[in-house]
Amino acid sequence: MKHVLLSISALLFSAVLFAQTGKKIEEIAKFKEETIDLGKIIQDNPQTAVFEVTNISDEAILIEQANPTCGCTIGDYTKTPIAPGATGTIKATYNAKNLGGFEKNLMVKFAGVAEMKAIKIKGEVIANTTATPAPAANPAVDAAPAVEKSVAAPVVDEKKQEVPTKSDENKRKTNKKLKTSDQ
Repeated sequence: MKHVLLSISALLFSAVLFAQTGKKIEEIAKFKEETIDLGKIIQDNPQTAVFEVTNISDEAILIEQANPTCGCTIGDYTKTPIAPGATGTIKATYNAKNLGGFEKNLMVKFAGVAEMKAIKIKGEVIANTTATPAPAANPAVDAAPAVEKSVAAPVVDEKKQEVPTKSDENKRKTNKKLKTSDQ
């Protein structure tokens, strides 16, 4: 019975505590845009999106965190309290490595608010056409036939007047080793 009462007390205490800090983001802050389309951006050319957030509450608000959800987005944000009616910023810089469309999220956390807000940057990465192209291949060199390894012509044994075989060569090396070890 004591365990049941203790559990109910803990549950009620948690509910009261949550009700006191149960502010919602839409009650304290308004984003000018929640998604910024960077359009077509050039590969390896960083682009920055600036999100504006306005304090719509009657108290100062503080952005606790603005974290990217991937390693290619760098987040920076207003770190001082934002007064009622004032505007703060959250910056997201994206340096695209892969060609094609992209969509990246940043998670924003305000002090005193349990929930987090997702904001997004998107766009399309296109190839850098102004980059110095790789040197063109030299067709004369590329068309040249591959050089074959030269193979030494077999030595003809004048006594036998025949070309020694591979096994003859191996026997000769073995005999030479034996003679050397006998001495």
